[in-house]
Amino acid sequence: MRLLLLLLAAASTLVAAPRTITIGLVAKSQGNPVFQAARVGAESAAKALSAKHGVTIKIDWRTPNEEDSQRQAEAIEQLVLAGAEGIAVSCSDANKLTDAINSAVSNGVPVATFDSDAPNSKRFVTYGVDDIECGKQVMQELAKIMNGKGTIAILAGNQNAPNLQKRVQGVKAIAEKFPGITIKGVYYHKETPQDAAAKIEQVMQANPEITGWALIGGWPLFTDNALKWQPGTVKCVSVDALPPQLAYIRSGHVPVLLAQQCFEWGKRSVELLVDKILLKKDPPSQKEISALIPVTKDNVDAFAKNWDTWLPK
Repeated sequence: MRLLLLLLAAASTLVAAPRTITIGLVAKSQGNPVFQAARVGAESAAKALSAKHGVTIKIDWRTPNEEDSQRQAEAIEQLVLAGAEGIAVSCSDANKLTDAINSAVSNGVPVATFDSDAPNSKRFVTYGVDDIECGKQVMQELAKIMNGKGTIAILAGNQNAPNLQKRVQGVKAIAEKFPGITIKGVYYHKETPQDAAAKIEQVMQANPEITGWALIGGWPLFTDNALKWQPGTVKCVSVDALPPQLAYIRSGHVPVLLAQQCFEWGKRSVELLVDKILLKKDPPSQKEISALIPVTKDNVDAFAKNWDTWLPK
């Protein structure tokens, strides 16, 4: 009788053991702070949703050290083999990742994209800014501070990233509305702070007539002294508003930053995946738009306080 009771107690313990759900997170690169913030957001959502649903949700971070779409594809394949129940990915190259995403979905693993989409894949949702509108907003702000005239350059990151291609498209669409503004060129580069800053310096040396920069990603502003001109002599508007970038607002080098909600990239992706996995619930739309937040000298100090949560030291 005692043995039977012990067996029943053991069985009860096994039944009561919480389910563990592993969600893979595959960002573009380890070193980019926007993706570090996305990771913190994902971990935050996992903790909150674990408590809410009575399960254990784990984040399996499988991001390459530097941008490498092949390694991202391999990470997706490895996550499926390891038993992940959902995957969120920011695509460095949509064409190279579509097959890996489709394979994961065919194996019963739902995939969400964030920041940079693979629109022709079987992902069930994408979360991030409207990239064409993002480019338009950058150019609208730049045209305003340049009084509608001057020669500009576009700093554009990875040429194969679909989100960045759309942002360039948006910049060009608005620039065409200002006959006094000329686009000198679109300049691509490896998405590291050092490579981005070097590209700006190289372009400025070759083209001193440039009086404005549209930065569709904030890569160079993650380093000190990336903009080697006196504040105000060359106008600049940039996407993102991470802690290192805020120094450029305070110095006057960059009058406007347009902050992406990168903490929410991870947080919202995990929320959408958990709804899909646990509740069998699809979002109302395959595209969920995240608004940009303008940061200027007027609100920079208030905005900076967000990073205590979004990117704790």
